[in-house]
Amino acid sequence: MIRRDGRRVVVSGPVTLANVRKLLEEGRQHLAEGASTVDLAEVTDLDSALLALSLAWLREAREAKRELTFANPPEALQTLSRLYGVETLLPVKA
Repeated sequence: MIRRDGRRVVVSGPVTLANVRKLLEEGRQHLAEGASTVDLAEVTDLDSALLALSLAWLREAREAKRELTFANPPEALQTLSRLYGVETLLPVKA
Protein backbone atom coordinates (compact mmCIF):
# COMPACT_ATOMS: atom_id res chain seq x y z
CA MET A 1 0.00 0.00 0.00
CA ILE A 2 1.13 3.54 -0.70
CA ARG A 3 -0.03 6.71 0.97
CA ARG A 4 1.03 10.29 0.40
CA ASP A 5 2.23 12.66 3.10
CA GLY A 6 3.10 15.93 1.39
CA ARG A 7 6.13 15.34 -0.83
CA ARG A 8 6.73 11.99 0.88
CA VAL A 9 5.34 8.66 -0.31
CA VAL A 10 5.08 6.01 2.40
CA VAL A 11 5.17 2.39 1.27
CA SER A 12 3.73 -0.04 3.80
CA GLY A 13 3.15 -3.77 3.96
CA PRO A 14 4.80 -6.36 1.75
CA VAL A 15 6.59 -5.52 -1.49
CA THR A 16 7.00 -8.75 -3.42
CA LEU A 17 6.59 -10.10 -6.91
CA ALA A 18 2.93 -10.70 -6.07
CA ASN A 19 2.06 -6.99 -5.71
CA VAL A 20 4.88 -5.01 -7.27
CA ARG A 21 3.04 -4.15 -10.50
CA LYS A 22 0.25 -2.41 -8.58
CA LEU A 23 2.75 -0.53 -6.43
CA LEU A 24 4.72 0.55 -9.49
CA GLU A 25 1.65 2.20 -11.02
CA GLU A 26 0.50 3.74 -7.74
CA GLY A 27 3.94 5.19 -7.09
CA ARG A 28 4.25 6.57 -10.62
CA GLN A 29 1.18 8.70 -10.06
CA HIS A 30 2.51 10.15 -6.81
CA LEU A 31 5.92 10.84 -8.31
CA ALA A 32 4.34 12.59 -11.30
CA GLU A 33 2.46 14.79 -8.83
CA GLY A 34 5.69 15.93 -7.19
CA ALA A 35 6.56 13.42 -4.46
CA SER A 36 10.31 13.48 -3.91
CA THR A 37 10.93 11.02 -1.06
CA VAL A 38 9.94 7.38 -0.78
CA ASP A 39 9.81 6.23 2.84
CA LEU A 40 10.30 2.49 3.21
CA ALA A 41 10.12 2.25 7.02
CA GLU A 42 6.75 0.47 6.98
CA VAL A 43 7.69 -2.27 4.50
CA THR A 44 6.99 -5.55 6.31
CA ASP A 45 8.18 -8.16 3.83
CA LEU A 46 10.25 -7.88 0.69
CA ASP A 47 12.07 -9.67 -2.05
CA SER A 48 14.08 -8.43 -5.01
CA ALA A 49 10.91 -6.79 -6.34
CA LEU A 50 11.48 -3.87 -3.93
CA LEU A 51 14.91 -3.25 -5.41
CA ALA A 52 13.52 -3.39 -8.95
CA LEU A 53 10.66 -1.09 -7.96
CA SER A 54 13.00 1.46 -6.38
CA LEU A 55 15.27 1.49 -9.42
CA ALA A 56 12.29 1.86 -11.78
CA TRP A 57 10.93 4.85 -9.85
CA LEU A 58 14.40 6.36 -9.71
CA ARG A 59 14.89 5.95 -13.46
CA GLU A 60 11.54 7.56 -14.20
CA ALA A 61 12.24 10.47 -11.84
CA ARG A 62 15.59 11.11 -13.49
CA GLU A 63 14.05 10.96 -16.96
CA ALA A 64 11.57 13.62 -15.79
CA LYS A 65 14.49 15.61 -14.31
CA ARG A 66 13.12 15.24 -10.77
CA GLU A 67 14.94 14.47 -7.55
CA LEU A 68 14.03 11.27 -5.73
CA THR A 69 15.46 9.93 -2.50
CA PHE A 70 14.69 6.91 -0.35
CA ALA A 71 14.28 7.09 3.42
CA ASN A 72 14.51 4.26 5.93
CA PRO A 73 15.49 1.46 3.56
CA PRO A 74 15.14 -1.95 5.20
CA GLU A 75 18.41 -3.77 5.87
CA ALA A 76 17.33 -6.54 3.49
CA LEU A 77 17.02 -4.00 0.67
CA GLN A 78 20.48 -2.66 1.41
CA THR A 79 21.84 -6.21 1.39
CA LEU A 80 20.19 -6.94 -1.96
CA SER A 81 21.53 -3.71 -3.46
CA ARG A 82 25.06 -4.63 -2.34
CA LEU A 83 24.65 -8.18 -3.65
CA TYR A 84 23.64 -6.86 -7.09
CA GLY A 85 26.28 -4.13 -7.03
CA VAL A 86 23.82 -1.23 -7.28
CA GLU A 87 24.08 0.23 -3.77
CA THR A 88 25.50 3.50 -5.11
CA LEU A 89 22.50 3.99 -7.41
CA LEU A 90 19.94 4.38 -4.60
CA PRO A 91 20.08 7.85 -3.04
CA VAL A 92 19.32 7.35 0.66
CA LYS A 93 18.15 10.24 2.79
CA ALA A 94 19.31 10.19 6.39
